[in-house]
Amino acid sequence: MTLLPFIVLIGAMFLMTRSAKNKQRQAANMRDQMGPGTGVRTIGGMYATVKEVHEDAVLLEVAPGVHAFYAKNAVGAVLDDAEYNRIVHGIDPEDSDEAADAADDTPVVPDDASSLTEAEDETADAEAADEDKKTDLSKPSAAADAPKEDKRDDDADAK
Repeated sequence: MTLLPFIVLIGAMFLMTRSAKNKQRQAANMRDQMGPGTGVRTIGGMYATVKEVHEDAVLLEVAPGVHAFYAKNAVGAVLDDAEYNRIVHGIDPEDSDEAADAADDTPVVPDDASSLTEAEDETADAEAADEDKKTDLSKPSAAADAPKEDKRDDDADAK
């Protein structure tokens, strides 16, 4: 009866180490898939193209003509070509003639409701009212610059 908690603890530790080893194995397999021309995302979130793969390092092209060496462990994900092009270049693989034809049939929805209302007169009145309420940014007059009388403790107002 007293051994039961220890057995449960050892079993939990075994399961946790097993799942961690599986994750490490999957990450190593993913990094082995890298080759020249493959799109990757680093653990810092930078997208780049693999130029060369070395034993523990990889040469990435982070911008046209800009190369940087990274450790293989710094590669967070190896992306397939369609996903890399969608993220980096904005090329959607679904953009084809069929998708363009389907897009022509869909109704256009405005971003805001202002184009749905017919209150053009109200907006014109509101714009005219805004012009009337302009803030005066001119320099204040000399009367406003005059010093105010200082109240002292010995005045009659003090209690």
